[in-house]
Amino acid sequence: MRDAFVRRLAQIAARDPRVFLITGDLGFGVLTEFAQRFPRQFLNVGVAEQNMAGIAAGLALDGRIVLTYSIGNFPTLRALEQLRNDVCYHDANVKIVAIGGGFSYGALGMSHHATEDIAILRALPRMKVLVPGDEWEAEEATEAMISMPGPCYLRLDKSKAPATQREGEVFRLGAIRELRQGQDFTLVCCGGILGQVLQAADALRAEGTSCRVLNVHTVKPIDREALVHAAQETGGIITIEEHTVDGGLGGAVAEILLEAVAAPRRFLRIGLRDQFSSIVGSQDYLRSRYGLDQSAIMARVREALNK
Repeated sequence: MRDAFVRRLAQIAARDPRVFLITGDLGFGVLTEFAQRFPRQFLNVGVAEQNMAGIAAGLALDGRIVLTYSIGNFPTLRALEQLRNDVCYHDANVKIVAIGGGFSYGALGMSHHATEDIAILRALPRMKVLVPGDEWEAEEATEAMISMPGPCYLRLDKSKAPATQREGEVFRLGAIRELRQGQDFTLVCCGGILGQVLQAADALRAEGTSCRVLNVHTVKPIDREALVHAAQETGGIITIEEHTVDGGLGGAVAEILLEAVAAPRRFLRIGLRDQFSSIVGSQDYLRSRYGLDQSAIMARVREALNK
């Protein structure tokens, strides 16, 4: 998804000189061509993410469309005060791009595991939160956030689902995509873990259990109508996220359904529960250890059905 983002960003920068990319000493190789093509639209501030956010806010208030770029927690949690006070408070046209969502950098330990960012960033007023699940969504989300004024957070994953675009489909920011139909349960997810969810849904269908799959590429603002329909039309809602369940996608879905007086018959959140990912390993390994892979998702659906 990172490469898809850079590819679309270069296309946009070529036609709009206001686009300005700032990196926190990251992206050597993947950003080299962009820096060479657009030297007046690129800056490496070094390992100084808080300063990066402040510079981005200043450039945005001077008329630029500014993107900050770094790994997971660094352009987000490390620069949280600057994002809150400088970017969001002033409604500055800054787009925070974090690569390595969830366990993407699993071998580097908990400092590089981005498992609280969705909850924290969606709590900031005026901040939009985009979490694409495949390359097409990553490219289209890039285009959409740049064309929309104000702060945005784009969370990119090392993993990705297989291509999910249907012929003639148009990406709509804020609209949930229904990728599988079903009545027994609705599986609601965001990010690269979409691939595991689709595999689980297809395998469950072969067993006789039909699951609707909703991909929430926009966690904020979130698609209320699709969630309410799912709660009313299926046997329950299960949210799956490579993130803590506290305040993340599962929390957002629960808030929407309770406020709409549309509580599902069953509700389950799959994700980290009040814990850090204290072990290291590949993204696939950590998913298996924390119950976030295909087999674990299938087991939780079967358990919920039996109840």
